[in-house]
Parts: sequence; C-alpha cells; structure tokens
Amino acid sequence: MVIPGLIMISLMWFTVALLNLGYGEAKGTGFVCGIVGLLTVICGLIDGVKGDVLGAGLLFAHGLLYICIAYALLYGLENLKSIGNVSLTVAFISTIYSFINFSSGDIYMGLVTGGYAVLTYMVWLNFYGKLSNRVVACSLIVWIPIGLWIPAFLLGLGKALPF
Repeated sequence: MVIPGLIMISLMWFTVALLNLGYGEAKGTGFVCGIVGLLTVICGLIDGVKGDVLGAGLLFAHGLLYICIAYALLYGLENLKSIGNVSLTVAFISTIYSFINFSSGDIYMGLVTGGYAVLTYMVWLNFYGKLSNRVVACSLIVWIPIGLWIPAFLLGLGKALPF
C-alpha cells in the first residue's frame, strides 16, 4: 500500500500548498485532507497486517495529522496551535524514522523521512505563526517529487531507490 499511499498523499500536499499560496478554499482542501488522512490510516493498517509494522507507524502518524488538518480547515479553527502540537509530535516521530533509516543503511529513505520531519516542523512553526504560508507551500511543492513521487514510481516499476 506504500505506492498508492505516496501518490495519494501528494494530492493532499499539492492542494494544501496551493491553498497556502492563495489558490483554493479551506473547506474543499479540508475535504481532500480528510479523505487522504483516512486512506493513509487505512494504508497503515493494511501494511501493519501484512507485517510492516514500522512503516505502518509512520503512515498512522501522518494520516492522523492529515485528519487533524482536515478538521481545522473544515471547521475554520482560528487558533491552530493544537494542530501544530500534533504536527510537532509527528515531526519527532519522522525524525526517529530518519535516524532508523540512516542507521540501517537506507540513506535515501533516511533523507525522505528526514524531509518529512523538516516539513512537519515547518507546519508546526506555521501553525504557531512563526513561519509564513508561502515558505511551507513552496517546501511542500519541492518535496512532492523528491519524497513522494520518486520513491512511489521507482518502487512501482520494481527499481531500486537512489543511493
């Protein structure tokens, strides 16, 4: 479920990035976030049942963050610090995954999960009013091909990841 999950997550990231750049509206973007969040949690459940409990944990954490972001957008939360706190927790989790990947010799996935960590730290800063929407949006757009599409399409084609 990793390949469809990564492609699906890119839909959400791009939609959120465009919203942060002033294109789109909160409720439609919130709906996309909710669907992607729910499906990400389901992908994590399927991966866990198949035996990839480590990968499932990362999917669960991010999926729950996406659901929280969906809630904030759908209900128009004015104070986003609670969602920022969830993002901070997911950033810590992604940082741990990055260390695990680097220490096991999987350099590319270490970089990818490190990128996820950086992005979720940025979301935390954004929700606390310390980082602009534009910076988060541009970072999401840059990281979509690097952290989502490249691994998804290489794995889908049966090819090895870089490094």
